Amino acid sequence: MLIGAHVSASGGLDKALVRMQEIGAEAAQLFVQSPRTWRPTNHKPETIERFKAERARLEAPVFAHALYLVNLASPNEDLYRRSIETMCTTMDVACEIEADGVIFHVGSHQGSGFESAVERVTRAMEEILEHSNERTWLLMENSAGAGGTIGRSLEELAALHERLGRHERLGVCLDSCHLYVSGWDVTDSSELDRLVSELDHLIGLERLRALHVNDAKAPLGSNRDRHENIGAGMMGEKLGVFLSHPGFRALPALLETPGSDGHGPDAGQVESLRELCRRWAN
Repeated sequence: MLIGAHVSASGGLDKALVRMQEIGAEAAQLFVQSPRTWRPTNHKPETIERFKAERARLEAPVFAHALYLVNLASPNEDLYRRSIETMCTTMDVACEIEADGVIFHVGSHQGSGFESAVERVTRAMEEILEHSNERTWLLMENSAGAGGTIGRSLEELAALHERLGRHERLGVCLDSCHLYVSGWDVTDSSELDRLVSELDHLIGLERLRALHVNDAKAPLGSNRDRHENIGAGMMGEKLGVFLSHPGFRALPALLETPGSDGHGPDAGQVESLRELCRRWAN
């Protein structure tokens, strides 16, 4: 399993790969624009070329994460269109840097119900998928949180997958914390086996392209999306059950933990995850 982390691209996209190496990670996830604004970043061609050259040298998996502002299910037309445009821009940049995928949260139907939102989400994803390519997929992430959040169940992700005709460039990223707080006890091997079997049946295990590995501050089934550092949360040592599943072995495991200073994964978190993998290796 390749140990990766979400790293900052502040100062230029290529700086993300420098930071990845500094903390000892083997894969990277990054934002391709500021996560706090809708305004896209105008990346210099030389920055993109440096990124591609270094990434090729390292042979490291790289993923872009879409803005958390995005809501493809919103009934607000302004927010809906802005979300689609931003996602298309993110996908364009991800293709330019030859990323392996764009990971995103579908959003919230804001109380209108999943069925009422499916058509809007499907239309949005069709438009975004037009910007993908053979290498750079669109990856739905399972969600946490209460209310109208879409993607808390595999059935909801599978419904979107089917509505999009099982698109050849549409995949999935599973988040350990989100699964746990949504009621899947991924620290129990039989429950995890059931999850993997359900994913394979509904969508196909070959569509699973990446993992987000985070401990949880909140209890099982709480629907509270609060990431915790490896070994410090509710799953603790038994997060190793999730990491050691045979179906996940070849996947990049991307940390999104707070780190020691609250600014994201650091070298200590990378080493903690690596050690946890070693202890649970069969």
